[in-house]
Amino acid sequence: MSRRKKALILTRPVKEGIKEIKVRLDARTIITLASKKALDFWRTRYPKLEVIG
Repeated sequence: MSRRKKALILTRPVKEGIKEIKVRLDARTIITLASKKALDFWRTRYPKLEVIG
């Protein structure tokens, strides 16, 4: 029996009208946020958070 390989999706779909905020939580972890409210939430959990883009 042969298995099918799944195609990798390397880019996320672009949503219209949303400005993304790239954030470094620690030395390893970078996440992308969509709103100021989400940024405030993550800032409470990671006080050393830095905005990189």
